[in-house]
Amino acid sequence: MPPDDSPAPHTPPAIDLDGSWDLHPQVAVRPEPFGALLYHFGTRRLSFLKDPRLLAVVRALPGHATARAACDDAGVGAAELPRYARALATLAATGMVVRRGAGDVESGRIGRDQGPP
Repeated sequence: MPPDDSPAPHTPPAIDLDGSWDLHPQVAVRPEPFGALLYHFGTRRLSFLKDPRLLAVVRALPGHATARAACDDAGVGAAELPRYARALATLAATGMVVRRGAGDVESGRIGRDQGPP
């Protein structure tokens, strides 16, 4: 049987749930009826959060010592934690969330929550 040359599905690297994470300083959160839009002013990337609880986790990150604590605060149970860890890993891989302190070297923090225009 010949080797399978099909590309493996992209899996973001795991996120350290016991680390401190925050929104990148250049990311704005815009609440939407379906959840929220995240816009990175530096990379011009846009991410859609279609899960209100994921939005709650992202909003809770700055107020907690760890991503795990932010998940717990948002009501994410142990059985659901791997799914939220993967979502946070994707946000980290795209630069939407960073280890706390990693984005502070850039000057000026663009607003956290941007209301409707």
